[in-house]
Amino acid sequence: MGLPEGLLEREARELEDVLGAPALLHLPGRREPALFVSVLLHGNETTGWEAVRRVLRRYGGGPLPRAMSVFVGNVAAARSGQRRLDGQPDYNRIWRGSGTPEHALAAEVHARMAERGVLASVDIHNNTGRNPHYGCVNRLDHRFLHLATLFSRTVVYFTRPDAVQSNAFAELAPAITVECGQPGDASGAAHAAELVDAMLHLREVPVHPVPRHDYDLYHTVATVNVRDSVRFGFEGGELVLRDDLDRLNFRELPAGTGLAEVRGRSGAAEDYVVARDEQGAEVTDRYFHVDRGELRTRLRVMPSMLSHDPTIIRQDCLCYLMERLPPLA
Repeated sequence: MGLPEGLLEREARELEDVLGAPALLHLPGRREPALFVSVLLHGNETTGWEAVRRVLRRYGGGPLPRAMSVFVGNVAAARSGQRRLDGQPDYNRIWRGSGTPEHALAAEVHARMAERGVLASVDIHNNTGRNPHYGCVNRLDHRFLHLATLFSRTVVYFTRPDAVQSNAFAELAPAITVECGQPGDASGAAHAAELVDAMLHLREVPVHPVPRHDYDLYHTVATVNVRDSVRFGFEGGELVLRDDLDRLNFRELPAGTGLAEVRGRSGAAEDYVVARDEQGAEVTDRYFHVDRGELRTRLRVMPSMLSHDPTIIRQDCLCYLMERLPPLA
């Protein structure tokens, strides 16, 4: 569909009133193929929608520099300001596999965009914890890096989870995810809007190497979750997380850094958290141990996406662990 009348006047929480369900909007422009933009895959991450509103208002209803297709995702969760509703899958984990109506929806969007053609794809997100603005790629390819560095010199390469939108769209065109800080921050919306506008003005995605000094590259090597059976929080439970947890994001932590107080009966880290590498193998003991009643890092690591929101920690993860990579040759 095109742009419904009055849609740009609606806040994220009001989009379900107009759209009724997730929607794929096709907007004309002076060049083809289209730029693909996905927003609100997580209903509480509103910066993507704010960025799209800014860009479209900038052109005042006139033609865009390039055609753009916008997928507006979990509008039901956006209504209540939640990442996802109970009983829903995560909309950024449905782009591989099958088994739910949401998986079928994602497959249909992918098929329609494959038929239409895509210059590039950007999936716009927020963090619940304090993180810098950064770009993510699922392939170590200079085309992908060019897009990511349009947004930030900080670039994260990851391969898990593999059912994310950017990984699926990487089959069609260079694709990135951008993390724009916390929801409601106007600077995040402005930054994302600048990126979308810049991508609309691209004649093509550059293929030449990105200069080595133009970016810092990190590799996500493990995903860390609190075990389902463990009661945790910031004030009580078997695992009591430190109050300033999200201040540790994108900081290289020395071995022995404490992340939480352990109040359970066991003294083994793997009884409280589970870390899995890119192949899905459990590597908890490699990265964590319990020492003097605290869950501590065993190696020097750099976390991302640490949050102060227990619901998000349970729905997504405690954090990701990263290591530095040298720039691409």
